[in-house]
Amino acid sequence: MKKSIHCIHPPGALRAISTAVQALSIASAVTCAPAVRAGGEQTLETVVITGSTSSPVGVADSASVGTVTKKQLNARTVYRPGELLEAAPGLVVSQHSGEGKANQFYLRGFNLDHGTDLRTTVDGMLVNQRSHAHGQGWTDLNFLIPELATGLEYKKGPYFASEGDFSSAGAVSIKYADRLDQGIASVGFGENGFRRVLLADSPAFGNGHLLYAIEGLGNDGPFEQPDRYHKVNGVLRYSEGDAANGFNLTGMLYRAHWNATDQIPQRAVNAGLIDRFDAIDLTDGGSAHRYSLSSGWRHSTETTNTQFNAYLVDTRLALFSNFTYNLDDEVRGDQFAQPDRRRTVGVNASHSWYQPGLGLDSQNTIGAQFQNDNIFNGLLSTQARRTVSTTRRDHIVETSLGLYAENATRWLPWFRTVAGVRGDTYRFDVNSDNDANSDSTTAGIVNPKLALIFGPWSRTEFYVNAGSGFHSNDARGANITVDPKSGDPADKVTPLVRSKGYEVGMRTELLPGLQTSLALYQLDFNSELLFVGDAGTTEAGRPSRRIGFELANYYRLSDWLTVDADVAYARARFRDDDASGRRIPGSVEGVASLAVAVDNIGPWFGALQLRYFGPRPLLEDNSVRSKSTASLNGRIGYKLSPTMKIELEGYNLTNRKDSAIDYYYGSRLPGEAAGGTDDIHFHPLESRSFRLSLIVYF
Repeated sequence: MKKSIHCIHPPGALRAISTAVQALSIASAVTCAPAVRAGGEQTLETVVITGSTSSPVGVADSASVGTVTKKQLNARTVYRPGELLEAAPGLVVSQHSGEGKANQFYLRGFNLDHGTDLRTTVDGMLVNQRSHAHGQGWTDLNFLIPELATGLEYKKGPYFASEGDFSSAGAVSIKYADRLDQGIASVGFGENGFRRVLLADSPAFGNGHLLYAIEGLGNDGPFEQPDRYHKVNGVLRYSEGDAANGFNLTGMLYRAHWNATDQIPQRAVNAGLIDRFDAIDLTDGGSAHRYSLSSGWRHSTETTNTQFNAYLVDTRLALFSNFTYNLDDEVRGDQFAQPDRRRTVGVNASHSWYQPGLGLDSQNTIGAQFQNDNIFNGLLSTQARRTVSTTRRDHIVETSLGLYAENATRWLPWFRTVAGVRGDTYRFDVNSDNDANSDSTTAGIVNPKLALIFGPWSRTEFYVNAGSGFHSNDARGANITVDPKSGDPADKVTPLVRSKGYEVGMRTELLPGLQTSLALYQLDFNSELLFVGDAGTTEAGRPSRRIGFELANYYRLSDWLTVDADVAYARARFRDDDASGRRIPGSVEGVASLAVAVDNIGPWFGALQLRYFGPRPLLEDNSVRSKSTASLNGRIGYKLSPTMKIELEGYNLTNRKDSAIDYYYGSRLPGEAAGGTDDIHFHPLESRSFRLSLIVYF
C-alpha cells in the first residue's frame, strides 16, 4: 500500500518530509511541490521512502532530535503505556506507586519527578499539568492507547522555538492516527490479574472517516495488597483530508481507580517485617479521570503551511499517599490527600512560508500558543482516605501566552542555520483558604535559539546548538507568604526559571543501514525551584549544571532484523558551594538500552529489549547511593493468518530484584522511637510475568 503526501519545498520540504514521512511505517510515496532554487528550474519531485525509518541527515536541526516510527513502537514491549516514551534514547520511565499514578521520568541527568522539564504532548494537547496538587508538571499518560499512535517525535535541550514550558531537558510528541489501515480487536490475559480488551476501527463516514477505540484494562501487579487497577479508555474521532490539508474532531475519555503500594523502607524488609512487594499503609491509592475535546486543522500550498489545534481538557485526581508512615502523627499516621480538578483550554497555531531571496532556500515560521488552567486543589491530612484536617485549599487560575518566530535558511550547499526567538508571558492568580497566600503575579521571559548545521559530507552532518529555555513554577509558590502548616513566614519563588543549553553533535549514515548520532551537551539552571506538594510549601533549589553525552544507533541489518543501541551519561552538580555537597539527589548518571527486533521470518516475529540505568546519588555529599537497575523485556509472536496473530510478552525476564526507584529520607514505622529514621525507601521492579494476547485485524 502507498500513501501520497503533499508538502512544501524548500526548505519547508525538509521539515514537511521529515514530519510526514517519518510517521509512516510502510512504504510511502511523498509528492512535493516544485523546488525553488535561485536562478534554477522548478521540477516536480517524487521521493519514495521504504522501510520503518527515514533518513534525518539533511533534515534534522540537531543530533538529539528524532522520530520513532509506528513500526518501531509496535516492536516495543511496555509494562505500562508511559513506557512508550523510552523509545527516545536516554529516557527512562519508572514508577514509585500504584499503576494509576503518573510515571517518574529520568533524562539528561535529571530526576524529572512526574514530568517537570520533559514537555509531553498528545495530539498537540499539553499533558504536563501546571500548579498540580502533587507536583509541578504532572504528566499522566495512562490514557494512551498505543495502537492509535502513528509515531513519536523527540527533541532534547532548549533549542527549539516551538517548545515552551517544561522542555529544557526534552520534549516528546505523540500523535494519533486519523484512520487505521485495518480494524483491530485484541484480547489479552496475564499473570497478576492482568486482562485487557481493545476494539478499534475507522470506517468511512460522510466525506471522511470515523475512528473509534474502546479499551478496558485491569491489573493487580505482584503486590501483597493488589493494585486492583481498573481503567476504561475511549476515543472517537472524525477526520477529513490528508496530512497536508484536512481536519479532525476528537473526543477522549479515561477513568481509573487503584490501590497503591508506594515506596517502602529498606529496614522494614531487612528486618522481615514486610515483603519487598508489601506496603506499610494499605489504604494508599487513588482515582482519576480525563475527558477531552480537541480539533486539528492544516492547510498547505506549494509555498506555505498552516496548522491549528484547540483543546478542552477536564481532569480530576484523588490521590492518597503516606511516605513517612507515623513520623508526624503516631496515632493516626501521616497519610495525606492531594485532590486536583481542573479545566484546561489551549490553542496552538503556526504558519510557515517560503522566503525568496535569502540564501539558497529559506523558510520562516511564526506561531502562538495559549493556555488557561482553572484549578481547584488542596492538601489534606487523612486516615484511611478520610479527611482529618486541611493544610490548604486553593483556587488557581493560570494563564499563559507564548509567541515565537523562526527562520531556517540554507546559505551554502553545506551550511544552513535555524534561528529563532520565543517570548512567554504568564499570570498566576491564587485564591487560597489563607488570605495571606492569596495574590496575583505576572511574569515574562524571552529566549533566543540558534542552530548551525554543517554538511552533509559522505552522508554525515555536524551540528552546533545554543539556546535558553525555562520552566514555570507552581502558582502557589509564586504567591506564598505564610507556611500553611507552621504559620511561619515563607519566601516567594521566581515564577519563571531560566535554563541555558549548549550542544555539539554529529549524525552519520556512512555505513549502509546504520544511523548513528552523537551529542555532547551542557545544561544550566539558575535555580531548581520546587513546589513541594506533599508539604504545601516551596523549596528554593540551588543553581545547577549538567554535562553529558548521548550516543544513539539504529541499524537495519536486513529486512527481518533491526537493532537499536543507545548509551548516555550525565554529570550533574550544583554550581554553588555548600557544606552539604554538590551532588544533585536522584540525578541519573549512566543509561543504556539495547533492542533487537525480528520480523518476516515466515509467520514468526519477536523482540528483546534491555534497559539499564546506573547508580544515583541520594544525598548531596554522595554518601548514600542507589544501586543500578536493569530489566529485560521481550515478546514472541506467530501470525496465524494475514488477519490474526498471537503474542506472548514477558517482563523482567531474568527476574531481577532491582528497584524501580530509590529515595533517602526519614520515616517512622509503628513502634519506632520518635524522630524517625533516615533510610533508603524503594519501589520494587515488578517480578517476572507474562501476558498472552490474540489480535484480529478486520
